[in-house]
Amino acid sequence: MILDKDLKLISPKPAIDYPSAEHIHAGIPIPKVSRVNLFSPSEWESFTEEWVSSLEDSYFKVRRYSGSGDQGVDVAGFINEKGLEGGWDNYQCKHYEKPLTPTDIWVEIGKIIYYSYKQEYPPPRKYYFVSSRDIGTKLGKLLNKPEELKEETRNNWQKYCQEKITETATIELSGELLIWFENFDFSIFSSKSVLELINGHAKTHFHSVRFGGGLRPRPTVTPPPREHEETESRYIKQLFSAYSDKLKTPVNDVSDLSLQLSKDFLRQRERFYHAESLRNFARDNVPDGTFDRLQKEILYGVIDVCESSYEDGLDRMKATVTQAANISTSSNPLTIVVQVQDKQGICHQLANEDQLFWVPISAEV
Repeated sequence: MILDKDLKLISPKPAIDYPSAEHIHAGIPIPKVSRVNLFSPSEWESFTEEWVSSLEDSYFKVRRYSGSGDQGVDVAGFINEKGLEGGWDNYQCKHYEKPLTPTDIWVEIGKIIYYSYKQEYPPPRKYYFVSSRDIGTKLGKLLNKPEELKEETRNNWQKYCQEKITETATIELSGELLIWFENFDFSIFSSKSVLELINGHAKTHFHSVRFGGGLRPRPTVTPPPREHEETESRYIKQLFSAYSDKLKTPVNDVSDLSLQLSKDFLRQRERFYHAESLRNFARDNVPDGTFDRLQKEILYGVIDVCESSYEDGLDRMKATVTQAANISTSSNPLTIVVQVQDKQGICHQLANEDQLFWVPISAEV
């Protein structure tokens, strides 16, 4: 019989003591490691491709093997221009529904030993196992004990390697292959944790889209150099044309401007450099094409204003950058870091690419 004393009131504790508006909108954030653990095979494949791009700063070149019969090579980081022959590291990426165990890796170790013995390539400097569910305790201990790993590989060769290294031959661990095996450096085998992958992935411009969490702060914008850079030549020429159109006299240098217009010229250059800074920030923090879409939004937001009638080119430029400042960019991932100067500076980027004109080419002084 169930007694009243066996029953207790239901009083669940809140998941978060002080929930924010974001919690109410999107729920409790899922830890990044847990997200990776839940990836489907295709999501894991995409994630590892993104993560691999973070290795490019550490190697001369990084490539992923995509042919049939991989010979144990998955992601290769090359030390120099000589490729495999110049020294390399291997990253073997696996998607499993459980942590990686020794039985999952014997054949991979066997491939590296066999194909390096066959001189298909020299042994890698390091060989990392990378798994969506990390590695299990037993495998972790083995990877820290090279001699024990060698012994266990020998013991499991017949069951896991002999018929599975290649479909075209039986690879017995004997003769010269056994000598190669005995001299093989098993200390090259190691692993990368999911957390290490996430930390590397955070250095890529894919991270904010895949895991959220917003964008990192923008660095301070560097003021324009005193001397004009070659990359500024076209939009500066357009500015001089606008000033010429206003003054009805040729302007070919800043020295031809009044103090007021010199200050205006400096402001326009500062806006351009703001936009260039945002372009560089976007390159490192959001997917390719994000900044291009922002530029296109600004172009379509100002083009009708720019192509209206004005007394002179300077009035046209002023009206265009004023319109740009009022454009909402809320649909673009960069919106949380976009400043007014960026939107105005994009107008000068567009002028630099001859997508906007302050004075029709036929009317330039």
